Amino acid sequence: MVIETCCDSITAMYAAIIAGTDRIELCNHLECGGVTPHHEDIDEAGTLKGMPVHVLIRPRGGNFVYDEKEIERMFYKIAYCANCGVSGVVLGALTPEGRVDMDLCRELVSVARTYGLSVTFHRAIDEAADIFQALEDVIALGVDRVLTSGGAPTAWEGRETIRQMVRQAAGRTIILPGAGITAENAAALAAYTGATELHGTRTAIIRAVRASGRKEAAPGEETR
Repeated sequence: MVIETCCDSITAMYAAIIAGTDRIELCNHLECGGVTPHHEDIDEAGTLKGMPVHVLIRPRGGNFVYDEKEIERMFYKIAYCANCGVSGVVLGALTPEGRVDMDLCRELVSVARTYGLSVTFHRAIDEAADIFQALEDVIALGVDRVLTSGGAPTAWEGRETIRQMVRQAAGRTIILPGAGITAENAAALAAYTGATELHGTRTAIIRAVRASGRKEAAPGEETR
C-alpha cells in the first residue's frame, strides 16, 4: 500500500517523511482545498533525495474553470517545478459544463511529460457532471493516477463510487482515494475499494495502514 501525504507546509512535509510516508503532495492553504505552494517551498522540496514530491498546480481556490492569465500561471508553475527537481505535478481543469477540459489538460500533461514529471489528475474530477465519463477522459490523457473522493465530501462516503472507479480503470491508471481519510477507516477503505494507494493529511494514517499490513501478514512473512 502506497501512502501519499498531503502537506501544506515544509514543516508538515518533514513530519510526514519522519512518519514514513511514501510520497508527498505539496501545496499551500488546505483550508480552500489547496493551491500551488510558494516558490521557496517548492525549492526546498526539490532538494529532497529519495522522496517523491508532487506539487499541486492550482492557481486559486474555487472552481476548476480557468481564464487565460490563470492558465499561463499553470504552465509557468509546471516548468518551475521541473527545474527545481520535484518528481511530479497534480493538475486538472473542467469546462463550464462540468466536463474535463481536454484541450487544456492535454497541453498541461504534455508539458509535464516533456519535463519527465509524473502527473496526477486532482479532485476536479469530483465536480464533474459525470464522474465515470470524466474518468474515461482522464485516462485518455495518459495520467498516472486520479485523486478522488468518489464525488462525495469524504472518500469513505464515496467508497462505492471509488470501488466502481477502480474496476473501471482496470489498471489503466491508479485510483487514489483522498479526503477525510483517518487512521480508523484507512485500511477498511483500501480493502473495500481495492485501491492500492491512499492520500491523506494525517500521519496517523501511515502508522495505521502499516500496522494493518503487519497483522494480515502470514507467519514469518516480512512486511514493510
